[in-house]
Amino acid sequence: MSLESMQDLLLEELRDLYNAEQQLTKALPKLVEKASSMTLRQAFQTHLQETEGHVTRLEQIFESLAEKATGKKCKGMEGLIDESEDMLSEKGSEAVRDAGIIAAAQRVEHYEIAAYGCALNFARLLGRRDIASLLQQTLAEEKAADEKLSRIAEHEVNSHAMTSPAASGVQL
Repeated sequence: MSLESMQDLLLEELRDLYNAEQQLTKALPKLVEKASSMTLRQAFQTHLQETEGHVTRLEQIFESLAEKATGKKCKGMEGLIDESEDMLSEKGSEAVRDAGIIAAAQRVEHYEIAAYGCALNFARLLGRRDIASLLQQTLAEEKAADEKLSRIAEHEVNSHAMTSPAASGVQL
């Protein structure tokens, strides 16, 4: 693809996001399965449902642009998912692993927040309020997911990880 206009750039960003969200719909069930905290499992299950909605919104956007809903391999998301899968395979305390899973999931959320924020800005610049509205909905859900993960970490998972029998006495 040639980037000759902001429309081209918006499409490029949307294709990246579309593939990223598709990768996430495959990765999130693994997080649901491996999380030991029920609260964390439920958060990932909820976010999986939201992510499926994000894919649908992106398909609506492509349709409004008279473009085929296709993705461009999102290497950033691929790397973030690879890192989260590495965390899932770690041995040791389940509570500590849950804290690591949250950290990996928040990196994913921050990536998505940045990408949706850029696409939203491009849509606004192009005067596409219809597209901007859909992107804003998804951006708000991504931010809420990040905040929810922070709350789960701060109020449950991290304290359990600190009291885990396998936790070391090392203080930073």
